[in-house]
Amino acid sequence: MAELSYNDITIKKVIEYEGQPYKVLSSRVFRMQQRKPVNQTKLQHLVTGKVVEISFHQNESVQEADIETMDATYLYTNRGESWFSEVGNPKNRFSFPEDAVHEKVQWLIPNAEVEVMVYKEKPVMIDIPIKVDLKVTEAPPAVKGDTATGGTKQVTLESGATVNTPLFINPGDILRINTEEGVYVERVEKA
Repeated sequence: MAELSYNDITIKKVIEYEGQPYKVLSSRVFRMQQRKPVNQTKLQHLVTGKVVEISFHQNESVQEADIETMDATYLYTNRGESWFSEVGNPKNRFSFPEDAVHEKVQWLIPNAEVEVMVYKEKPVMIDIPIKVDLKVTEAPPAVKGDTATGGTKQVTLESGATVNTPLFINPGDILRINTEEGVYVERVEKA
């Protein structure tokens, strides 16, 4: 674990703040008039997902968190928990509360590969690919001349998530989805 000075606390770094692991979401070093520089940050707690704003001053430093990664497979979500297993060791199963990982799990189908952050030998957070390809299971038919709503319709994907798409999307099409923004990117394969 390296010690980071106030200006080394940058986006995507994982730090220990008050004994807890936090991921840096934003970082901005600035100087107000004659004062010393300050690094204004937004930190996300890796376990709870809570976001806090913390300012680090020039004389402050923090430890970089000792985070390991593990390849895992998404299994299922049931009774408020999302279950995963370690790749190559299916006996090593673990879960996260559904509300903590729902934003990411909604884009996953069973047996999808994910990366799990491990802190002090305990899984704390999942990372999924930025873009995933999913099959459309339900899509309302496009009505000719129905562009008063901007030419989009809401479709349901095989993972159960819904997304707005252009009118030409049909059931069975494979779509590429941006998981960070939750939006349709393109049609990969036509049914």
